[in-house]
Amino acid sequence: MLPFLTTCADVEERPDLAPAITTTLWHSLGSWSDRGNRQTESFDVTTGALRVAWETLDQGTASTPGWLRVSLHSSISGRPLQTIINTQGSGSDTTLVAAGPRVAFLRIESEDVRWQITLEEGVTRTRSPSS
Repeated sequence: MLPFLTTCADVEERPDLAPAITTTLWHSLGSWSDRGNRQTESFDVTTGALRVAWETLDQGTASTPGWLRVSLHSSISGRPLQTIINTQGSGSDTTLVAAGPRVAFLRIESEDVRWQITLEEGVTRTRSPSS
């Protein structure tokens, strides 16, 4: 019985630690609206977490709906990195994009739609529950 008591004496009681709270704060990189094609100015992607909110209003015909395509490009080489939006007709959505840190721009291509696009970058903050 003595070894059991010795083992129990070595156990240290620790209070339960509450998990850290993580939040993402979004800051604007730009907002654009138009119809037709456009290339945005360059912007810095520092965290790699992007959010693109978009809306289109179709101005095409029933047999030929309008369309919108938005792609992310490197500002250094101009090469396309990824297509973010590829849609037809009227609609809206928010798209999350993972991209490496870089200087980039959006290439917006459309036909027979009015469009509006907002680009934001997420910054993650972690804090303890007591702060």
